[in-house]
Amino acid sequence: MDRFNAMRVFTRIVELGGFAKAADSLHLPRASATILIKQLEAHLGVQLLQRTTRQVTPTLDGQAYYQRCVSLLADLDDTEAVFSSARVEPKGVLRIDIPVGFGRVIVIPALPEFSARYPQIELEIGMSDRSVQLIREGVDCVVRLWPSLDESLVARPLLKMPQLTCASREYLQRHGTPTTLEALHTHQVIEYVSASSGKRYGLEFQRGDEVIEMDLPKSLSINSADGYLAACEAGYGLVQTPYYHVVEQLRSGKLVEVLGEFRPPPMALMALYPPHRQMSRRVRVFIDWLVELCNRNNLLDKIRPGP
Repeated sequence: MDRFNAMRVFTRIVELGGFAKAADSLHLPRASATILIKQLEAHLGVQLLQRTTRQVTPTLDGQAYYQRCVSLLADLDDTEAVFSSARVEPKGVLRIDIPVGFGRVIVIPALPEFSARYPQIELEIGMSDRSVQLIREGVDCVVRLWPSLDESLVARPLLKMPQLTCASREYLQRHGTPTTLEALHTHQVIEYVSASSGKRYGLEFQRGDEVIEMDLPKSLSINSADGYLAACEAGYGLVQTPYYHVVEQLRSGKLVEVLGEFRPPPMALMALYPPHRQMSRRVRVFIDWLVELCNRNNLLDKIRPGP
């Protein structure tokens, strides 16, 4: 029995909650995963997993063994990376999840460059704004525009995303274009609701060093970034969003920026990943590439509105 391989299979079963998912994620026959765990339990003389018809969970011994395995496997990956990084190209499947707009406008157009640089990495990309359970879902890294609720994740800052306030041209024709913050009392907002935390977002404006929150009437709340903008285009009210997400609508005239002298505070874009995978070369080179991408001068034209 290859004990390190058995440990990898065991940790993936605990993380994903099942033999089939773990085997698929490691590209193993499902029967092989079952055999390895039986051999591992026989070798240790303890039951590691509690199996039911619906799920697989670690026993008390299994939970303790899992924690040790995570540490040992991280050390092994670290050691191998030190001696092999100069000689071996990173390879294998890299599973990431990125916001829809950021992926469509920023990442996907530049992605062929990453694939050319690392041809042995196979990418599986999800594009969403939802809360991803990285370990349970087998995702290596997510990019998000908000802080993680899971404090155990490692956060790598990527960029400060400028925001602006906008509305549809039809909405402004009906309600007028506000030129001061005080003029907003006759307007309404589309409320954004975080799908992960349930937090509700109205409007914020920066005036010097002061951040001013505005409590405006609303007739619609929504928990999708794309739906948020669609509702704005439909004339439901004012929204605040990163510039890159609405650059096309602004150019076409579907949406109009208002109160440009009091723009909202920028949003922090960050990469999040589990700490025991921080030495994975696939994750490392992808995040390093993202940092490089976000620091390019030509990116500013896509993410930053004019004066």
